[in-house]
Amino acid sequence: MNFTLKQMRYVAAVADTGHFGRAAAACNISQPALSQQIAAVETLCGTPLFDRLKGGARLTPFGSEFVARARTLLEGADALAGFAMGHAGRPERAIRFGLIPTVAPYLLPEIFPALQASLPKLDFTVSENRTDALLAGLVDGSIDIALIATDPPDRGPRLISAPLFEDRFVLATSRSEVTAEPASLNGLSPERILLLDEGHCFRDQTIAACRLESDTGPRTFAATSLSTIVEFVANGQGVTLLPQIAVRKEATDARIAIHQLGTPGAERLLRLVWREATPFGPTFERIASVIRDTRRASAA
Repeated sequence: MNFTLKQMRYVAAVADTGHFGRAAAACNISQPALSQQIAAVETLCGTPLFDRLKGGARLTPFGSEFVARARTLLEGADALAGFAMGHAGRPERAIRFGLIPTVAPYLLPEIFPALQASLPKLDFTVSENRTDALLAGLVDGSIDIALIATDPPDRGPRLISAPLFEDRFVLATSRSEVTAEPASLNGLSPERILLLDEGHCFRDQTIAACRLESDTGPRTFAATSLSTIVEFVANGQGVTLLPQIAVRKEATDARIAIHQLGTPGAERLLRLVWREATPFGPTFERIASVIRDTRRASAA
């Protein structure tokens, strides 16, 4: 009975995402191909690893034990690969850097030149994805570091979380709307608040900040990007929260007005995360430090 490392990574990805389709996307293969590989593992085991549910997949008791043992092997394999590639704690290949969509277009133009200037011997490949896919990428080894805006999960391999900076939220409205200064989150009409679609952590943070937890019914509008939402706001079709780092890019339209939030306001903490079982920890700490210093200088 032989399992490949790739098969074990696929199993771990499904365990982390709870969904075959999302796991396949995170692993950059088709869903049928991933399902076929997991079925092959289950055949070798003689028992299912997952209960196939209508909305996803859940580990069986045997599957939970299998994944726990597989993670130990995967961490060891990654550490061995890092040792083989590493030289003085620095990877010889490009660092695979993933960022969430509500950060990448706003922060990358600022931090990437700084990273290249401060760490000229490092190369980067950059990708953009949602939080769950980035975390799955850390698990399966397809990315090295991820910039996210939520606490990393307790399940799965141990992750190092390096806080970067607080990103405050502001209110964006049409300039034609009369809005008190500072704006009150309690005074917003829930039905007018425009949200990103399901799966974006910024959607969840907006729902929490505006106390929309009870708003579980279907909404007629859910955008795939902040740029789309801002265009609707400019046309007077609603209001939205924006992260401060997005204001410079998204609030250039003269029809948009930006309002600071009254106490207690809302914000998110941006973090750089990576697997604890890596020989490149000092390098990743240095990357986090450059991002902090660059942002601090920009905000000064």
